[in-house]
Amino acid sequence: MKKYAVLLTVLFALLVTIGSVSTLFWEFYKLNKEQYINHIFTKYSVINQIFRDHLQRDTSEIVLEANLAVYKLQVEKVKSVQNAIRKSATLLKKENLKNVNSSFLINSEGLYQKNVVSDVTVSMMEFDDTIYFDIETPMATLFIEDEELQPYRYTSLLYTYFAIILTIFLSFILVLQKIKPLIRLRKKIAQFGDGDMNISFKTSSCDEIGLISNELESTRQKINNLLESRTLFLRNIMHELKTPITKGTIATQMLSTQKQRDRFTSIFGRLEALVEEFAMIEEVTSVNVKNDFKEYRLVDIIDGAIDMAMVDTNSVSVAVDTTIIVHANYRLYTTAIKNMIDNAIKYSTDSHVKILMIKHELSFENRGKRLSNPLKYYIEPFTKDNPSKNSFGLGLYLVDSILKAHNQVLAYEYDNGMNRFIFA
Repeated sequence: MKKYAVLLTVLFALLVTIGSVSTLFWEFYKLNKEQYINHIFTKYSVINQIFRDHLQRDTSEIVLEANLAVYKLQVEKVKSVQNAIRKSATLLKKENLKNVNSSFLINSEGLYQKNVVSDVTVSMMEFDDTIYFDIETPMATLFIEDEELQPYRYTSLLYTYFAIILTIFLSFILVLQKIKPLIRLRKKIAQFGDGDMNISFKTSSCDEIGLISNELESTRQKINNLLESRTLFLRNIMHELKTPITKGTIATQMLSTQKQRDRFTSIFGRLEALVEEFAMIEEVTSVNVKNDFKEYRLVDIIDGAIDMAMVDTNSVSVAVDTTIIVHANYRLYTTAIKNMIDNAIKYSTDSHVKILMIKHELSFENRGKRLSNPLKYYIEPFTKDNPSKNSFGLGLYLVDSILKAHNQVLAYEYDNGMNRFIFA
């Protein structure tokens, strides 16, 4: 999930934005509809005035209908139609009002005004895209169809909503288009880290991501130049060292005494072994080492390591399933196991090492003293407990480097007089 954090953040922002806009439009829709209904409901005052005049003056139905027609109002007289509309219509607003009828009368004291208050129930309904007013008073009922008023239309508001949502989605797509090069760049960086030194980061884009890509391309070229210089330097050094070592080994045979020959042969032998270990370290730290990884049976690699170590087969016990397959560089992994066999036999009390699998991890066991320092001390180059031993202190450093190239680590345990080194 973490590697898609930016994309998920943008997606979350999109959902929040759409949710906020939708909520805002919904609230605006309800408010706007309510205001519209309240606005058209005010036409009731016109109807009430005409209806009240009709009752007070006791005019004919024709006069009432004519007065209402002026305002595009039509009386629905058929009771069955009224009931059908009441049953199926959508009630928009209903209010219980007080209607005051005033009249002037004369008595013995003179002229006075008489006010009669009556309850009026007004219902505004919508049916079949038409607005109806249903007015009920104690004296009469009036059911009116309004030919002028239109029901609330949300079409324009809906178009605006979808236009904004479409704009948000287009913005999201544009953001994704900008993120897409970043995803490609991440994959290229991963390939570069895996050893593909020829991959190109160059791009024609001039935005921020393009600038980063071009800077990475420049850095890649500098790293390649440094690696090529380093490789050339190391190989030239090792070649130049091997020539005098070979000449010195040959010249050693011309010395007059056997003691001198043996001493110089040992010196030049150690120098040659040191050059070979340096060559192995150069190979294992090469960025292209993973290109030679293949699948091998683990027992075949162990047999190759035993042959390389040139030790007595009785000094090594192997208890490894023949079906176990490892994905490795054969030469490097064989060298790592060979170094573990050499160290285990050299530092054991019985000159014996046992190779076995413990919890799917390759283990090397030998009897001897516990390491006097943490394992981290011994995987540093040129470190060893006993300087008198015939070693350069590069064995475990080389093993650790090889295991790192295979995405493994070297671990150490000590249990009841038994040293145990593990390829974990």
